[in-house]
Amino acid sequence: MTQEHIMKKRMLRAIALFLITLIALVIFIGLYIDEKRRVQETYRKQFISCLTLTGEAIDSYLDGEGDFPLRYRRILINISSADSFAFLMENLTEKQKITVNQLSTCVLKYPEQMQERERLEKMKTAVADISANLDKGFDEAQQVVDSVDKQGL
Repeated sequence: MTQEHIMKKRMLRAIALFLITLIALVIFIGLYIDEKRRVQETYRKQFISCLTLTGEAIDSYLDGEGDFPLRYRRILINISSADSFAFLMENLTEKQKITVNQLSTCVLKYPEQMQERERLEKMKTAVADISANLDKGFDEAQQVVDSVDKQGL
């Protein structure tokens, strides 16, 4: 075997390894993109589920008798969970994420104001519209947030 023949063999082996590595890289990139899409779908389903549960908890609070603190905590827990999933989702704009966060914050920090029937009904409408994937739901949620006196009255 000549030196030239040995170099050709090594070069062919290097090209074959490069092609195998390139194919493996493309496959892993495809798997990553597919898994990322699945994870985002899961986040979206959980976000919608938490918003639906928030609406049900608001109904329970408005229609119920007694044990209002427990019913209000259910609202708080569900909207806080929706807020957590909102920040994990990539298809929401920053403004939409901030709106959901502010709504959650208002429920947490201003329970006296948020327990008013009118605000809860507006919040329920906003949550229902957001879970129905309507952009007006975020505007409605922002109106609820803006209606809260942040000075703590």
